[in-house]
Amino acid sequence: MSDIEINGDIPAEQPKSAPEDRAIEGPFDETEANPVRPYVDLGGVKVLPREGLHLRLEVEEGTKRVVAIGLDYANSTLQVQPFAAPRSSGLWHEIRAQIADQIARQGGTTTVRDGSFGPELLAQIPVAAGEGQPGQMRLARFIGVDGPRWFLRGVIAGEAAVDPAAAAQVEDLFRSIVVVRGSTPMPPRDLIPLRMPASTAGTPTV
Repeated sequence: MSDIEINGDIPAEQPKSAPEDRAIEGPFDETEANPVRPYVDLGGVKVLPREGLHLRLEVEEGTKRVVAIGLDYANSTLQVQPFAAPRSSGLWHEIRAQIADQIARQGGTTTVRDGSFGPELLAQIPVAAGEGQPGQMRLARFIGVDGPRWFLRGVIAGEAAVDPAAAAQVEDLFRSIVVVRGSTPMPPRDLIPLRMPASTAGTPTV
């Protein structure tokens, strides 16, 4: 799902889009997270282990750079990516429109709706058809939260895209994520570097 890119020109000012209780309920900035919780450190994000959660690193071919974190949970998948953002303005409103445009060019459709984190995109995305098979569509939810100097994007697929009970579990998982922006200057929309956990060899499972 990381083939939906976020780049291009940035408007001068866009309001931040985030739940009013974000600083208390998450997704968290590193300065807001509980320091004693046993997070899995993935560089730009930290993930709190929980029963039934499996973690995958999505790696870009060629560069071998980790470009997204995949979380399998509640018969669903949640892909997360943290990006640098301006201190006073947000990215989600502009990025949401850009994603909708890209999906439309692929032959898919999107609907904007009000979700647990604010505006989100419910998308039907074409799946490459096998030989002799008609094209199919997969359902996905694109969610986004603007934090302090970062933007966290999530893509939800599987049961959590359609089932309220699964959606509540995956949304709680998204809320528990900690974004580690760091102090290194970065242009807005640059991916905050992700990495494999230092203590784990191979793709980790939590």
